[in-house]
Amino acid sequence: MSSEDYWSSTARCTIRERCKFMFNNELLSDVKFVVRDAEGGSESMKKIPAHRFLLAISSPVFYAMFYGELAEKKDSIDISDCDHKSLSELFRFVYSDEVNLNADNVMQVLYLAKKYMLPSLAEKCTDFLRENLDASNVFHVLPDAQKYEEKGLEDHCWEVIDKQANEAVKSESFVTIEKPVLEALVERESLTVKEVELFKAVDCWATNECEKQGLAAEGSVKRRILGERIVKAIRFPVMEEKEFADVVLDCDILTKKESFDMMKYFNSVLKSPVGFTELTRVGSRHRLTRFRSGKMGNGWGYSSGSDSLVVSVNKNIKLYSVRLFGSENNEYSVTLKVTDSYGIARATETGTFMSELFQSEGGDYHGFDIVFEHPMFLEANIKYFFEAVINGPPSWYGSSCPSRIEHSCGVTFLYSNRTPMRTTCQKGQFSEFEFTLN
Repeated sequence: MSSEDYWSSTARCTIRERCKFMFNNELLSDVKFVVRDAEGGSESMKKIPAHRFLLAISSPVFYAMFYGELAEKKDSIDISDCDHKSLSELFRFVYSDEVNLNADNVMQVLYLAKKYMLPSLAEKCTDFLRENLDASNVFHVLPDAQKYEEKGLEDHCWEVIDKQANEAVKSESFVTIEKPVLEALVERESLTVKEVELFKAVDCWATNECEKQGLAAEGSVKRRILGERIVKAIRFPVMEEKEFADVVLDCDILTKKESFDMMKYFNSVLKSPVGFTELTRVGSRHRLTRFRSGKMGNGWGYSSGSDSLVVSVNKNIKLYSVRLFGSENNEYSVTLKVTDSYGIARATETGTFMSELFQSEGGDYHGFDIVFEHPMFLEANIKYFFEAVINGPPSWYGSSCPSRIEHSCGVTFLYSNRTPMRTTCQKGQFSEFEFTLN
């Protein structure tokens, strides 16, 4: 140790500055870590000088290593499970509370933070990952979040996947995920994804698995690798018939009977497909809110009569549910009938519903959803008559609704009145409609 080095360290005003000066410094070093140098090739090694005392007061693992019953006495310690840059960042944090994270080192630094029990460093890593997470890297981050039991980060990964599923399943890392992750993915109700794109991704994953195992990427082999849980979770009935014919049939993953039954379903020979759900994932559905913020209040009564509304749309849609107003902690008995302009009954739903608090783009209010047993097809430019017979205490209601509302997805809802009028196109019941583009 030179006197110049020593006086250089003591010239620093705070203990933090003095400790930071000692990072990667031979001055007073009493241990060296020998670690792989990733940039220098597989056989290249580097040494990092360190100070036992500083490491021990920061990490219980280092404390046990240097001062425990089986304390390490050697001056040089080999570390084989990381590279030089990652371990250097761990030490930088120990000496200075600073860390230089990037996409290349964050996962290994997180691993080291967990290994050496440095929770504040692990938190910095997960914060970095959250801030930089997107569709292109989420399937690279998710497995490690699960492995390191970072529940908050794992949940955030699934949130990104739900919102950006169309892009995420096309990322390079998607085909590398483990089968349990794929199973969890295809079973998620909240995915915002075109079902045909999800199927394409699943088929690519199966093809990649065949190549890894040295197997022919044939339909029956891919079906076996995927397993029934994954195949049955794909919602083939929500695809367009042309999509199904162009993409799914050629992959030969479905059995002949399944393919025939699906084609019969698309052509209305079968009312419902056997073994596959016909419900679009909730994440792919849209909601149309009739009333804006500040245009809802309480006190809509139900002493007699019904609430009716005439609805038409400019594009073909599938309607999944209608939301009605309620009031706090109250129960309502409701019969909802929907008929078209030809007088044909399209749906009738009857039941008892408990009101709950909803947060919508129009504001917070109490209400309940009436979900159709089968999604209802609404044809463009056809009028549909919604009539609700409601029994229960006074509820919330909306006012000042325009007769024409365009949703951001491009569907325009038009409202008109039907006699006898209690609800009108401007005021009353029918707060939201849940739908998908057909």
